[in-house]
Amino acid sequence: MKASESAKEGKFEHGRSGVKRIIHTALYSRDGFVAAFRSEAAFRQLLALHGALILGAFVLEINAFERAMLLAVCFISLLVELLNSAIEAVVDRISLEIHPLSKRAKDMGSAAQAVALTMVATVWGLVLLA
Repeated sequence: MKASESAKEGKFEHGRSGVKRIIHTALYSRDGFVAAFRSEAAFRQLLALHGALILGAFVLEINAFERAMLLAVCFISLLVELLNSAIEAVVDRISLEIHPLSKRAKDMGSAAQAVALTMVATVWGLVLLA
């Protein structure tokens, strides 16, 4: 795709391809993870919780599918928290002024994490009690 075609479609030319793009993507991901760890107490708390749960998943005498489910819900919850933190950062970047749409965006991010944690509790409960 040519630069002029990219601009028409609202896409940004990255200027990198192949292995270089993969490496830079990995570096940006690392930077995001470090930023979340340093600036978000909720992320650190969830990382500790899910770290313990993940270790526990390998100690339990369960089948591979159950272990995969326990691990998946932990990683999903961490993923949701990263996205929630990103939403909050963007909203705060736009304005620190109290606005109904800003509140709605932040509340929805928080609700997504509540759903994710409910999923964690449900799956872990079903596996442990089965």
